[in-house]
Amino acid sequence: MDKTLHLTVGQALVRFVAAQYVRRDGRENRFIEGFWGIFGHGNVSGLGQGLVEYSQREELRFYRPQNEQGMVHAAAAFAKHRNRLATFACTTSIGPGALNMVTGAGVATVNRLPVLLLPSDYFANRIPDPVLQQIEHPLERDVSANDAFRPLSRFFDRINRPEQLLASLPEAFRVMTDPAETGAVTICLPEDVQAEAYHWPAEFFEKRVWQVRRPLPEPELVQEVVQRLRGATRPIIITGGGTIYSEAWDELREFTEAFGVPVVETQAGKGALRWDHPSNAGPVGSNGATSANELAKNADLILAVGTRLSDFTTASKSQFQNAAACFVGINVSPMDASKLSTLPVVADAKRGLTELHRALQASGYRGVPDDYKAEAHALKTQWNDWVTEIRTVKEDGRLLAGFEVIGLVNDAVGGKATVVCAAGGMPGELLRLWRPEEPKAYHLEYGFSCMGYEIPGGIGIKLAEPDREVVVMVGDGTYLMMNSEIVTAVGEGLTFTIVVVDNHGYQCILGLQRACGVEDFGNELRFRDHQRGTLTGNYIPVDYVKHAESMGAHAVFASTPSEITAAIKEAQKRVGVSVVVVPSDPDKRMPGMGTWWDVPIAETSGIEQIRQTRELYQEKTLAQRTIFAR
Repeated sequence: MDKTLHLTVGQALVRFVAAQYVRRDGRENRFIEGFWGIFGHGNVSGLGQGLVEYSQREELRFYRPQNEQGMVHAAAAFAKHRNRLATFACTTSIGPGALNMVTGAGVATVNRLPVLLLPSDYFANRIPDPVLQQIEHPLERDVSANDAFRPLSRFFDRINRPEQLLASLPEAFRVMTDPAETGAVTICLPEDVQAEAYHWPAEFFEKRVWQVRRPLPEPELVQEVVQRLRGATRPIIITGGGTIYSEAWDELREFTEAFGVPVVETQAGKGALRWDHPSNAGPVGSNGATSANELAKNADLILAVGTRLSDFTTASKSQFQNAAACFVGINVSPMDASKLSTLPVVADAKRGLTELHRALQASGYRGVPDDYKAEAHALKTQWNDWVTEIRTVKEDGRLLAGFEVIGLVNDAVGGKATVVCAAGGMPGELLRLWRPEEPKAYHLEYGFSCMGYEIPGGIGIKLAEPDREVVVMVGDGTYLMMNSEIVTAVGEGLTFTIVVVDNHGYQCILGLQRACGVEDFGNELRFRDHQRGTLTGNYIPVDYVKHAESMGAHAVFASTPSEITAAIKEAQKRVGVSVVVVPSDPDKRMPGMGTWWDVPIAETSGIEQIRQTRELYQEKTLAQRTIFAR
């Protein structure tokens, strides 16, 4: 008889997870480095018991967050910083605890980041029915709150019998370790099944190494790209997150230095090429640089490397105005490689660029025309000068603008510290103004642009790379959503800096509201005016310094350039979480760059301003392309 181990589902799951490793380029490491969890009646005696009994033995560290959403953000940030080669598992109880992870699941899947989610579920035996926190459906008895994870997960399963785990767990890890399929993986664990025992085959717990794929491009497609590049006079490269996940930054640099093709960046791809590299033309799209957008507007070939070509990158499909332009996508995901009717080259970014480089050299291709290189260089020089100017504080006695704060922080921490941000107006400002000197110095969650990601994201990065200096840039509105994870960071003894830019609410959306012709409504942090019944009273004063201090952080208030610089420098010397609260002028905004993002305007209104804005909107939509040349 084959050897078996008599374990509960909770115990078996922990042991299986501990035995899963990944390998890429000859480097091997454990894939799940630990568990995050908040316990309740749904998981404390099942998976929780398994963690107590086996996690320390298997050297799987357990982390206790303050919010279930926050722990998924930390896991996703950890996976992003580790280039998807490691992540965490997250466990919750049934009901609201599980649903708190749903937003985090969306973040992970949209950004193609692996996380393992293990929410508890109703009793499979249905004897305690309904169990506490169970949602009842009048027609479908097998529906629970966890079905909300289905559209957000790359793999979803519910374990109603112990032996189902034998098939489910290997498939879950296959998906998470596949760069083309990865994202949130959800395995729902009914409360009673977690505690059930089964005789598991011993080989189920043997070490398994998952090879992370690096697919090579098809030679025929490489030759087709060569022919297209040889016929192009104004090509550009769009570098996305896939370039960084693939660690293809050297290949990108060598490619652009060999052939002179300008490189433009997405949020996820920023940092793959140093900001001051001669070929780096800056960010592209709705939050892009004048240099990059001018090149993209007239480009006759767009080589999209490791990007999913979101609406901000394409300026809602209005960015590329050359009707004869052709598009090539190099991406490990067939779906992403095929966006905008591209010629899809399904390949790892590192290997795809290497093979294309070799083929171009073999063909005798000498690169882009000299006049095009000179044009790109001139545009980038102008852009760099503008960024330097806008980041430079003008001593006028007023509150600083958010973009001026960014310049001060960047100058203080340098280009190697990792900046973290996710939502509001700051991501667009950071994309244009932050100057990273290496690929891991820029960490933006802009696929889901999730408010609340920032502080847990800082935790994930510090766990992924403890020696890395991290600065979290966050607005006051986002800070109020997910500040509780400061307690987690303090408890773990982590050291990083949080810069809270206080502009009294959601000024980014207020600016968008005004741009849409709508009067100010519901975006600022104001008292209610009880005479009018509207939220138009004075600003609500929040003492963020005292608030951060109450959670164990060291916090200071800094309003002038010298105070901000001194506070950041002091934080760099201090052990623990440091919070720097900076008031900023809510009306001092980045000047317009002539870019566009499709936000529909009311088609009919009794307000003249909205009618005029609608006319301008309709004019802008005429530049959108629905058909792209191949």
